[in-house]
Amino acid sequence: MSDIAYVNGAYLPLADAQISILDRGFLFADGVYEVAAVIDGRLIDNDAHIARLERSLGELRLESPVPMAEIVEIEKALVARNGVAEGMVYLQVTRGAAERDFSFPKGVKPTLIGFAQKKNILASPYAEKGIKVVTVPDLRWARRDIKSVALLAQVLAKQAATEAGCHEAWMVDAGGFVTEGSSSTAFIVTRAGAIVTRPNSEAILPGCTRRSVLALAQEHGLKIEERAFTVAEAYDAGEAFLTSASNLVLPIVAIDGRQLGDGAPGPHARRLRSLYLDFARATAL
Repeated sequence: MSDIAYVNGAYLPLADAQISILDRGFLFADGVYEVAAVIDGRLIDNDAHIARLERSLGELRLESPVPMAEIVEIEKALVARNGVAEGMVYLQVTRGAAERDFSFPKGVKPTLIGFAQKKNILASPYAEKGIKVVTVPDLRWARRDIKSVALLAQVLAKQAATEAGCHEAWMVDAGGFVTEGSSSTAFIVTRAGAIVTRPNSEAILPGCTRRSVLALAQEHGLKIEERAFTVAEAYDAGEAFLTSASNLVLPIVAIDGRQLGDGAPGPHARRLRSLYLDFARATAL
């Protein structure tokens, strides 16, 4: 965890970083967040994250307390002040602190906080050996396209994965279709070699890494199918992988205890991770 955090205009030791117990993010989960990766001390794919933050704020009719350009400078300052060569920067905006009432308060300035975390992203052992996932019912609200701080369903999903000895949970809707991971985008690769992932809609978060990986796949002539897929189809896939800001591209080698292929990371996941790393470094801020 970082030593220096940002709270409403001030950089201060993490131990001293505090917000009011009346903050609506704490009381109502009335807020949004973003996470950007850091590699070589620079922000990765950050324009997409800032654009998504701005969109999430707009969907909740929540104003940022500072311009988007200034938020980027805050991210960079957190990276520098904490000496983060590799890891993540977390940002959160809430509607601010006010007397507890469900309706939007008037004349209240939103809360903006941020911190940085060091994490081994490039040499992740999971990139070499792959991960296991477990499927769980999708219990979330209907507006999953908003990166809301209301993450209880995802917490329960991730805990189910942990208890099953897995790295991630894939959430499944009532029709048996995979929506996404608890903190990632879900992909399968058919035995015919098509990369399949659910299309963006209110049912899933529009992943920033997802977007870039799909663009790279298309650029390199890989077949893409943006459609829903079932758990049964995932069991029968040639390979699978996930994308997220904090993990980039990770191969999946088993789903619900069923081994995929030969149980080793597949060629599509390996290639796309390599392509994304090249892209990330070339476009980093």
